[in-house]
Amino acid sequence: MTPTDARQFDLHPADGKRLATLCGQFDEHLKQVERRMDVRIGHRGHHFRVEGSAERVTAAIEVLRHLYRETEATDDIAPDTVHLFIRESGYEWLPDDTPFDASLTVIKTPKLQARPRGQNQQRYVHSVRTHDINFGIGPAGTGKTWLAVACAVEALKDEQVKRILLVRPAVEAGEKLGFLPGDLAQKVDPYLRPLYDALYEMLGFEQVTRLIEKSVIEIAPLAFMRGRTLNNAFIILDESQNTTREQMKMFLTRIGFGSTAVITGDTTQVDLPRGQHSGLLHAIEVLDGVPGIGFTHFTAKDVVRHPLVQRIVEAYDRFDSKGSKPA
Repeated sequence: MTPTDARQFDLHPADGKRLATLCGQFDEHLKQVERRMDVRIGHRGHHFRVEGSAERVTAAIEVLRHLYRETEATDDIAPDTVHLFIRESGYEWLPDDTPFDASLTVIKTPKLQARPRGQNQQRYVHSVRTHDINFGIGPAGTGKTWLAVACAVEALKDEQVKRILLVRPAVEAGEKLGFLPGDLAQKVDPYLRPLYDALYEMLGFEQVTRLIEKSVIEIAPLAFMRGRTLNNAFIILDESQNTTREQMKMFLTRIGFGSTAVITGDTTQVDLPRGQHSGLLHAIEVLDGVPGIGFTHFTAKDVVRHPLVQRIVEAYDRFDSKGSKPA
């Protein structure tokens, strides 16, 4: 965003408690206004500065003034209240496919810096940073999940979100969960191992363990998401090709204010029982063209694992395109 206007203003009376309520914990309310209205907000005490296009600056200032008036009657402004004021302003901003600077897609985590490879990975990271809901679709080895976890860790480090939720559907890929020892969480733990591995690489084993104990990081099967509303969180649904239509709709409607969701999957590796339709394939069709939702489609050329993996993916694609012959 290139600011075209900048205005300064004061909020009166200069009440520290009311100003804290306006800004929210870790300035979460101001960040919501920034994201939704495509502006930049700076403040020191009751002195504020807003930058952006002239119309959006004027609208954002009015939103902040309205919210400040709300603090006279309450010491707790909910994210949905901020959302409603933004919607009423008529200047809610939804990201589009604007050009991006590839040099800005480097992801910084405590243990490493992740540099996306190729145009598709760079566009994927850009989309995750600029959309609330994102789909990363493509074959194994294209970095869909790893990059999503890196973006989640970066967002947590930068206090853009309060927690990370990593979710997978518990679908048996040739093995029966009932024969595995332990309760449900222990049964699905092997299915979540790739997510653990990515976290350990970016945060370290001890830090990940501490954050899980504090529930800052939660790793759970998809069934545990029902009935929840997830605010101020970075949520990753991995292996989403194994969701049903109902599960995918349930997951997408869990997304709350201040949250980012990334849904990854490979449409060629559906492990659902025969007769059940993939929620990912259905969502791709239903949500096509919906503003504010990002889609990144990876191909075999984006595979970043062993060179043989790319050749294997390409071989299967060629075989499938010809149509398999009956045995």
